[in-house]
Amino acid sequence: MTTLDPTGIPFDVEAIRGDFPILDRTVGQFPLAYLDSANSSQKPQVVVETIDDHYLNHYANVARAMHTLGAEATEAYEGARSRLARFIGAAGPQEIVFTKNASEALNLCAHTLGSSLQAGDEIVVSVMEHHSNIVPWQLLCERTGAVLRWFEVTPDGRLDLDKAAADNLINERTKIVSIAWVSNVLGTVNPVRQIADQAHAVGATMIADGSQGVPQMTTDVSELGVDLLAFTGHKMVGPTGIGVLWGRYGLLEKLPPFLGGGEMIEVVRMTGSTFAPPPARFEAGTPPIVQAVGLAAAADYLDTISMAAIADHEQAITGYALAELQQIEGLTILGPTELDSQGRPVDRGGAVSFALQGRYGQIHPHDIAQMLDARGVAVRGGHHCARPLHEAYGIQSSTRASFYLYTTRGEIDQLVDALTYTKKFFDK
Repeated sequence: MTTLDPTGIPFDVEAIRGDFPILDRTVGQFPLAYLDSANSSQKPQVVVETIDDHYLNHYANVARAMHTLGAEATEAYEGARSRLARFIGAAGPQEIVFTKNASEALNLCAHTLGSSLQAGDEIVVSVMEHHSNIVPWQLLCERTGAVLRWFEVTPDGRLDLDKAAADNLINERTKIVSIAWVSNVLGTVNPVRQIADQAHAVGATMIADGSQGVPQMTTDVSELGVDLLAFTGHKMVGPTGIGVLWGRYGLLEKLPPFLGGGEMIEVVRMTGSTFAPPPARFEAGTPPIVQAVGLAAAADYLDTISMAAIADHEQAITGYALAELQQIEGLTILGPTELDSQGRPVDRGGAVSFALQGRYGQIHPHDIAQMLDARGVAVRGGHHCARPLHEAYGIQSSTRASFYLYTTRGEIDQLVDALTYTKKFFDK
């Protein structure tokens, strides 16, 4: 099926699926319906081939070897940095720090920003955060005596901004605010720019976890309004083992090193060391060279299709899924379910988590996931590294289906059929 996005760019989902060989496989007698992209996306042929080519023809360590292969590897690695800077609208490659994933990027934020915290300072997160945007701040509070505070969520899955205002959540004691751009459970797109403006008004540093947002939407860090943005490669059709921390260069210059080792230094003496400017200051040791090259290929691939077209397709698929899933008796969707006049979701991305009630009580998400897998549908069951959020809704866990540029309506229909079969099975 070929459609046009709002800019008139053609979007042919079947042609796109042809770039992903794994989507042609079957699970038992059923075609694979891969609906777990919020967990990790599949990889197009061009990304795999780029990685293979670098290993086979250009591999060497970077910034060290004074030979042709070393120069080629360094050029490819630094070229990847420039490519990712363009992908998110950064001022330049010097604002791009490569990490092994978004979790490491957020830990880097906590360790470096935390060097100036004092007892009584406050850090603000939200109850809908992934554990990677909760635990590093808890550990920082334990080390410094700072206080962790958080946004609560409303019953319909949005940040409770009214309660936050009434509680004076962001105030003169607030030093750091770190919020998910898009919830990995609820799919909620949070008002990051609005919160960033509030944080900056009291002199706080604003961080966004972009792990779900950057793969789904056009990203321009100047419009987002944050000071630091973390995201990961494996959710945006790139390889595992590579993440990105973008930071305003003026802020990065002020931050201390995170890890010590090779290439993050200027001069090392036994009496003390001096450190390289960003981004090298934060990239100790041999970096994820080939992974960065693969991530640059992923950015090329996504931009060739157009992030606007991808976002439009994902909104259409998510709207269709929300409408169809709500027809299943006993199924409750977590997060916003409102659709606009075109059937598109309001304030949410392409992850839909739900609970399914059977005749004898809630069907455990692990059982649902296994039943769906037996019918070719890949979803995730559990608390999705967001246990506090599930506790806020009074449930232990949920099942999550998540969509991406290669998801079709037929796969949503396969999901609905498998869930209907599952419910009948457990209602016997």
